Amino acid sequence: MRLRTDGASRGNPGPAAIGVVIEDDQGNRLRTFHRFIGIRTNNEAEYQALIDGLKAAAEWNPDRLEVYLDSKLVVEQVNGSYRVKKPELQPLYQQVKVLLGGFSDTPEIKHVERENNRGADKLANMALDEQVKKAAPRG
Repeated sequence: MRLRTDGASRGNPGPAAIGVVIEDDQGNRLRTFHRFIGIRTNNEAEYQALIDGLKAAAEWNPDRLEVYLDSKLVVEQVNGSYRVKKPELQPLYQQVKVLLGGFSDTPEIKHVERENNRGADKLANMALDEQVKKAAPRG
């Protein structure tokens, strides 16, 4: 199974949203979702997308899970190559580590370029666009 996630923030911090795509091993979409998450930094949004995606993927109890993000920072932090220095990211990082431990085979977390994560990116931006339309003044 493959999980593709993306977080987006317009402003840093600013209005933020997540996009999640869950695929089978053939690339067929099993589930997609997106949601507005309030005012957050881009990195907080990336972590929240990963958290929500891992929770959703766990419902399938996959034998193997590959996770793809376009946030090099989050990938490197989760894989242990970078330290989590920002205090606001530490609880999100801890939550990801707990969720990863719930899979029978620890998921692989891989970095991909944004163009290889278009589905999740589009969903995150769709959630932001929907929120902006709701918040727009009438006139």
